[in-house]
Amino acid sequence: MSGKTSGKILKLTKSNNILTIPEIAALIGITRRSVERNIQYLQKQNKLKRVGTAKGGHWKVV
Repeated sequence: MSGKTSGKILKLTKSNNILTIPEIAALIGITRRSVERNIQYLQKQNKLKRVGTAKGGHWKVV
């Protein structure tokens, strides 16, 4: 995983915790799948959590 990309995802979700994966991908300029992989990595590292449901939840930077 790219440290730069993971850092950008953390920064974006910290400033706007209701962003969707496609929105994050568009803002960073990477594919949706790449965002999903980075989010999985961040969740395994306990740096990012999803609170609530997929559609109605939000991101929490730990």
